[in-house]
Amino acid sequence: MPVIPLAALAVAAAVLALPSPAAAHPFGDPQTVSITPDEQRPDVVRVRWRVGGPDDLTLLGVSLGLLPADRVLLDGAVDYRTTDPAVIASSEQFPAYLLRQITVADGARQCVGVVAPLKALARTGATVDYTCPGPVGTVTVAVRMLTDLNPAYRAMATGPGGQRAVYGSGEDSHDWTIAGGRPTVGSTSPSTSTGRSAAVQIAAVVGGGLLVAVGALLVSRRMRRRRAVA
Repeated sequence: MPVIPLAALAVAAAVLALPSPAAAHPFGDPQTVSITPDEQRPDVVRVRWRVGGPDDLTLLGVSLGLLPADRVLLDGAVDYRTTDPAVIASSEQFPAYLLRQITVADGARQCVGVVAPLKALARTGATVDYTCPGPVGTVTVAVRMLTDLNPAYRAMATGPGGQRAVYGSGEDSHDWTIAGGRPTVGSTSPSTSTGRSAAVQIAAVVGGGLLVAVGALLVSRRMRRRRAVA
């Protein structure tokens, strides 16, 4: 068997080994969350959420029953349409989902969230004002957006004074200093976490491709030896 076809086979095998669109989807652009105080209302914490990619909204819309199930194709790809964000934003299901998946607590006391009017959801995101029982100092913000669809989703969050955190499955709760005290910066920065995740994925793909290529080379050499002996 010639070496060139074996090399082509190795490349094809490496490509086929790549994850499907559905499996790789959460490893795209991460969600972002910003947490800020309300300068006029000391008992209010404002949380703004933005989706990583617009097709994530389509996936969420399907899960909420707002879009047809066939918009997620059999191969796992998502059939995104520009009208999807408006459909989701105009629904009652999405604000309810948002308030379930993002919560704010001042100690043992829960803060009540009100979703601001949703406009250009895919571009500007969604804003929720959480009113706490009194003026806030440090609050606990939990973010579980999309992790119920796939635990690989991540959200990169920023807060007052340069505070940062990475939300994900199993790490869905962080404390934030809103007023008074000294803000604490998260131990893992968003850029470091994203870079590490991407490096692991690239290493896995490249490693798999190298193993296939080495295997093809060994087979080629063995066949050449057999022909030489014959």
